[in-house]
Amino acid sequence: MSEYLLSENRDGVLVLTLNRPEKKNAINNAMWVALREAFSAAAADPTVRCVLLRGAGEHFCAGVDLASFAETPPGEEHPFESAARAVVEFDKPLVAAVQGAAVGGGATVLFHADIVYVGESLRLRLPFASLGLVPEWGSSYMLQANIGAQRAAELFYTAEWVDADKALDYGIAAAVVPDADLFGHALAKAAEIARWPVNSLREIKRSLRLHHLPAIDAAIAAEQAGMQRQAGSPENIEAITAFMERRPPDFSKL
Repeated sequence: MSEYLLSENRDGVLVLTLNRPEKKNAINNAMWVALREAFSAAAADPTVRCVLLRGAGEHFCAGVDLASFAETPPGEEHPFESAARAVVEFDKPLVAAVQGAAVGGGATVLFHADIVYVGESLRLRLPFASLGLVPEWGSSYMLQANIGAQRAAELFYTAEWVDADKALDYGIAAAVVPDADLFGHALAKAAEIARWPVNSLREIKRSLRLHHLPAIDAAIAAEQAGMQRQAGSPENIEAITAFMERRPPDFSKL
């Protein structure tokens, strides 16, 4: 396991902790690879009956570390793709405990969690429009499947921030918990799940999830095609340049 992803099996609950707190747990290539390996191993491990995903420090995940794209050789698949697939195909219960920032991939991963508990400090954002990009991780389907088409469209088109109360109201979160109690609450719920036979849990998840998979696959294909068209586009370059220069992007002349 990577230094960037901590792993601990607590009586059938595999606790996975994103561990780059100094970067708000922004995901670099090594972390993507670790996530892929961890979810693949957890699926095959009979001692794991439930996974609990959380972030170290004050934040869950600030999304993809932009520097990671420079780490990927031209023409080579970014490790995000295989990591995302491992999460999509994970066939056991997945619980998430989310506090602070949950942005980009740090938000879209939550739509593949079976249960999401959030701290009062939650600040969730889907920034794709503001970056001149498109959604990823099948989120263009999963979010509207979870909260409805109009609410999903609003969050994608506006790239607005979502606080804990709104996440609960929209159905993104199952409960809001004080930050200090968040991990304990999520772990207790995951332990309740892990009491039951793993094959029963698998079959329940299959029943809940199977009919979504063709639509998720179609969404991922559409997102990848859109990302290829938009990555490196003038609006994307302006957005990234503005981010690096710590100024608002100006799309008015594009």
